Amino acid sequence: MIEIKEVLRLWLAGHSLREVTRLAGLDRKTVRRYVQAAQAAGVARESGDGQLTEEVLGAVVAVVRPDRPRGNGASWEAIAAQREQLQTWLKQDLTLAKIHMLLGRRGVVVPYRTLHRFAVAELGFGRKQPTVRVADGKPGQEVQVDFGRLGLVPDPATGGRRVAQGLIFTAVYSRHMFVYLTLRQTLDAVVAGFEAAWVFFGGVFAVVVPDNMKSIVDQADATDPRLNDAFREYAQSRGFVVDPARVRHPRDKPRVERCVQYARSNFFAGEDFRDIDDCRARAVIWCTKVAGTRIHGTTAQRPGEVFDAEERPLLLPVPAEGFVIPSYTRPKVAPDRHVEVARALYSVPGDLIGQRILARADGTTVKLYWRSQLIKVHPHQQPGRRRTDPADLPSEVTAYAMRDLDALHRRAAAHGEHIAAYTTALLEHPLPWTKMRQVYRLLGLVRRHGADAVEEACGRALEAEAVNVGLIDRMLTRGLDGQPASAPAAPVQGKSASRFVRDSKDFTVRRPS
Repeated sequence: MIEIKEVLRLWLAGHSLREVTRLAGLDRKTVRRYVQAAQAAGVARESGDGQLTEEVLGAVVAVVRPDRPRGNGASWEAIAAQREQLQTWLKQDLTLAKIHMLLGRRGVVVPYRTLHRFAVAELGFGRKQPTVRVADGKPGQEVQVDFGRLGLVPDPATGGRRVAQGLIFTAVYSRHMFVYLTLRQTLDAVVAGFEAAWVFFGGVFAVVVPDNMKSIVDQADATDPRLNDAFREYAQSRGFVVDPARVRHPRDKPRVERCVQYARSNFFAGEDFRDIDDCRARAVIWCTKVAGTRIHGTTAQRPGEVFDAEERPLLLPVPAEGFVIPSYTRPKVAPDRHVEVARALYSVPGDLIGQRILARADGTTVKLYWRSQLIKVHPHQQPGRRRTDPADLPSEVTAYAMRDLDALHRRAAAHGEHIAAYTTALLEHPLPWTKMRQVYRLLGLVRRHGADAVEEACGRALEAEAVNVGLIDRMLTRGLDGQPASAPAAPVQGKSASRFVRDSKDFTVRRPS
């Protein structure tokens, strides 16, 4: 009532609506509504402010502020009738702007501001959930890891500056922290940071809670994340368990979240580094003498002292040997029964042509897996080289593929003495593998004409010192005495008759007259 009386008094004093709005500090629409309600109640501008009695002000208030039995207006009541539908829409992650549009389609036309106030007051829209502090756990049990962008460092190789990323480790119990500077977020950089952290802490924590960095987590999931095979093997070699945080859930690793800002502002900001190596060396000093000796705001203790007294004795021992990061690929077995791993070829046992297998290479050996079973181990080869195990190839092509002259000679010797001698004469060459096809042709003549006929022909050719497989073929075709060889006996009908035998008249060509 005091607000309405002040607006009407200024208006009756001759001020315009614009001036009344400025002097009263109200919206012009509100001022206009007050004036129009007073005029409807009989207030005249030329009669002065004596007419602003209690009765007149009560009439104006009744018009501009109607009675609300429940304390809310008509728009609020209209929205309250759609309460269940609003809850359903909010669970579907619809925005209030979309909900305001859908209400209009239902015939519920209300101000957006009223809808927003109702959603906040009645449905908890936009209200943050209460924060519950999670217990720190046992000493030496858990460390949280996160990447954070710290700033730019000089790069002597290019003459410019590059972004330095900080891989930050924070012990959950003591809040002792370690910062490892890197230029890239690759698996090699992450493993190098972990190795440096174990040296700094003097041991390995039992549980590591990292962020969902791509170099560690291949597929994020709230309950069953899929880790990178190489990093999982690294975790097994060091004896710790990986428990990645959920995507966009920083509360899963709250101890390390604040350390990112602390390292950026207290360690990196305002410093002048020579290169990334200088930054790493100074980060170790800062973690030990500054971050480790400060009074922590939550624990009210010095993190370094708590860590040395309660956590360091409980850590797993630091591994004495370094870790060679393996690479996992899924190559496809080619028709030649080989797979390509790091641009080198390796033979695969069994008939797996066209299948994709799992290959693990670590710089020393290459292991091949099929359906989680180890099927082959090869020594590592340089790019462009080939490693073939003769046992992996079919027996009928092993000699040719491996250029095994001894195996080829043994096959020929099994058919006769003269055939073996003729094979030896064929392979007497500075490049004997270039004559392997002639030996295969000789073995083909054995299959076609029989071992006895080829044995006799090879004996005569050796007496004449004629080393030529084509000569042996002509001798067998024309007959050893210069006469055509007799045709083989006709097969017995019904036993071994060829399915393609035809009478000679079937092939007669009839020309038109």
